[in-house]
Amino acid sequence: MLYLASLRDEDGAGADETPDPTREYVSIRAVSDELNIGFSFLTKVFQQLNDAGLLTSKRGPGGGVALTRPPGQIRLYDIVVAIDGDALFEECVLGLPGCGEAEPCPLHESWTETRGRLEEMFRSTTLAEVPDVRLTPFIEGADGPLPGATEETTTS
Repeated sequence: MLYLASLRDEDGAGADETPDPTREYVSIRAVSDELNIGFSFLTKVFQQLNDAGLLTSKRGPGGGVALTRPPGQIRLYDIVVAIDGDALFEECVLGLPGCGEAEPCPLHESWTETRGRLEEMFRSTTLAEVPDVRLTPFIEGADGPLPGATEETTTS
């Protein structure tokens, strides 16, 4: 999702602009190759994001995937829940059944506090707000910061 959002910035589309219905889709194979992520795995993840309404897909020549909304309107929380469900924000960090206020696990109190802060951060942060994601180490052949990165963000 961060990669797709970075392509929108590269194309000159702003974080809160309505997606252009005529814009080209990005092939899953291209994303797989660029980020060195297994094609089958990526296809499954993109299907989950598509089912959640965060991506749209198109088959055939010129097909692929595209964000359904501008990066400034896609919350990290929605991405995590689309892929992993809401267990991260609901369940025991140790995975112990029955953990709760009545029968807390050893980490219950501290995890409850941390989980709340984590959920708030994911709910209040959009793709457009993720600071200097530094995808370049993951993109084969990349030799610098992502397009749109400023000198200030690349040196801090």
